[in-house]
Amino acid sequence: MDVPNPGIVFDMLLSYQRTAALRTAVELDVFRAIGEGPGDAASIAKQCAISERGARILCDFLTINGILLKEGAHYKHTATSATFLDPRSPVCIASTARFLGDPALVEPFNHLAEIVRSGHTSLEGEGTVEPDNPVWVSFAESMAPLAALSAPGLAAAALGDKTGAVSVLDIAAGHGLYGIAVAKANPEARVVGADWANVLAVAERNAQKAGVADRFSKLAGSAFDVEFAGPYDIVLLTNFLHHFDQSTCIRLLKKVRAAMKPGGRAATLEFVPNDDRITPPMAAAFAMTMLGTTGSGDAYTFAELKQMYEAAGFHDVTLHPIPMSPQTAVVGIA
Repeated sequence: MDVPNPGIVFDMLLSYQRTAALRTAVELDVFRAIGEGPGDAASIAKQCAISERGARILCDFLTINGILLKEGAHYKHTATSATFLDPRSPVCIASTARFLGDPALVEPFNHLAEIVRSGHTSLEGEGTVEPDNPVWVSFAESMAPLAALSAPGLAAAALGDKTGAVSVLDIAAGHGLYGIAVAKANPEARVVGADWANVLAVAERNAQKAGVADRFSKLAGSAFDVEFAGPYDIVLLTNFLHHFDQSTCIRLLKKVRAAMKPGGRAATLEFVPNDDRITPPMAAAFAMTMLGTTGSGDAYTFAELKQMYEAAGFHDVTLHPIPMSPQTAVVGIA
């Protein structure tokens, strides 16, 4: 039964405090201090060089919001904070706070009424998709730990039953981890990372760390302008189509299709809401990010993505849930 609840209103109006608290705890290394113990406010304050009052109130707030546990006067990790926020964890994703808090992404939401009126970001031009936007270097450097969780699942969806030597084009490669995951899953895969030159420098470093640099090459420039060459067995379009309207996506997918071998697999990774556009919550809410930061981007349903793929000449378009990720892979056959 739907009953009036003013708490929902205040929760939304004050949600900026949750964002600030989590980013502050990451910045001040609070999660490391809690992991190392003993976890009382005085010791956390000493370890992080902050005030005891600040440590207590911050950690209480994080506990109220489910990030920490409190036993008596001592704070402890939840399974989530131990896994994803303690920098000692091999799958820590705390660095995502840097990109997700980037002023280029946050500032437009100070003008959301204007954006809703116009249906277009308040940022100049096409917003964050403008050429050589430095925000994408921040993305590549900060979001790699999060991508590392979903990359193996995407690689499996992209490869399908393909074995032996395969050629891979990783469009909007960013940190390069998705193409790198394919190279790690298939020792005969050769990957071409396409992105802006300054971003590809990050991908190249990650390929070296992963030991696949000898099978990784760079293609600098806009995906809409550079010559893809090929033909490729696999093309990855990760976190890219959502920046554009459907006609632009179809135009790019046609270019991709022309650069592929018959039977090749084009895999995109997206936040894919259900047809109702309100579930699942994280995927559906991503449309708001696109409204605030792009000229015409959106969170597309599977039906919409399937239509785009088919309009570009792909067939047998399928949906692949990705473990450890709120995103979904969509694969079409050339």
